Amino acid sequence: MSRLAPWWPATVDHGDLVLRPLRASDQHEWTAVRHRNADWLRHWEATQPGGGRMPSFREMVRSLNRQAKAGTCLPWAITVADPRAPHPALAGQVTVSTIMWGSAMSASIGYWIDQARAGQGIVPQAVALAGDFCFSTLGLHRLEINIRPENGPSLRVVEKLGFRDEGVRERFLHINGQWADHRTFALTRDEVTDGLLTRLNGA
Repeated sequence: MSRLAPWWPATVDHGDLVLRPLRASDQHEWTAVRHRNADWLRHWEATQPGGGRMPSFREMVRSLNRQAKAGTCLPWAITVADPRAPHPALAGQVTVSTIMWGSAMSASIGYWIDQARAGQGIVPQAVALAGDFCFSTLGLHRLEINIRPENGPSLRVVEKLGFRDEGVRERFLHINGQWADHRTFALTRDEVTDGLLTRLNGA
């Protein structure tokens, strides 16, 4: 447990869905899922301007763990119970990043999912769990999600969760080798007093 981030490591769950810290031992399963989904994810993947090398899996995990312990990131693996396997299957990631304290009290949420599990309601639940943790445990005020305008499945996630559309940020992030426009969707804690998971489940 970090003195700067006493809430980390943290695991949150709902039914068969569990968000747990991404760890070095996930490398084999993570690599297999990413390889299987290379074409599916390529259009939405962050890239390095100038063609710089992307970090290896272990480098990524070490960096995310440092950020988590510093209180600026929540790097979760999305896992789903699988009756055919001895442990829950890794289905994707949801990462709360750029956590800002002080007068901002805000963060951004990003995610990806195995194409074989897309459309099953996993991502909306994962984002709801992550958002509720940010609002209730961390006490954050604002969350935002930035989405490519043509990414229909991701747009449906924020629609289901009731995020507000704040408009387009031009050439906002370097994606798939070029600077790409994104639509920003946001939500503040006072807009969802009963929690995102409760809102998603229609209670």
